Amino acid sequence: MKKPIVMVGMMGAGKSAVGRTLAQILGVPFIDSDDEIERAAAMTIAEVFARDGEAFFRARETEVIKRLLGGGPRVISTGGGAFLAAENRAAISRAGISVWLRADLDLLWERVRHKPTRPLLQTADPRGTLTRLHDARVGYYAKADLVVDAHPDYTLPDMAKQVIRALKTRPDVLEEIN
Repeated sequence: MKKPIVMVGMMGAGKSAVGRTLAQILGVPFIDSDDEIERAAAMTIAEVFARDGEAFFRARETEVIKRLLGGGPRVISTGGGAFLAAENRAAISRAGISVWLRADLDLLWERVRHKPTRPLLQTADPRGTLTRLHDARVGYYAKADLVVDAHPDYTLPDMAKQVIRALKTRPDVLEEIN
């Protein structure tokens, strides 16, 4: 691996789970940017949102992503909103490669509907909120370097293999592996 691989996409797309599996297969570190933010803030993402607001959170997220990109070859999972910021997309493009885990709304909803840890879904109509977020974000995610489609029947190793298949089209990122 020649540079960081950055997983982007909606909440529930599998960025952390697939990213962790991918890193294990490739033999590189895995880092979740949300975990790094929580560690630095000594509170959960939901608590940061509640206490300081989304703008504050997004500024810290950008700082963390830039720091993680400087750490050499690794797999980085980002929060669902991270790739919306032009500054983050530019930093990822300069230092690494972005991989959009594209999942349809039904799959996303199935994965997130019972998770109270999603601050943006703490609304009267969480499914409607997820739909609006998805519709607003798809155009940004489409700017990713690579797209890998999630499928409900895929296991984590299956998804990681799909990501590796896409990465093999980019010799600037991944050398041939067995």
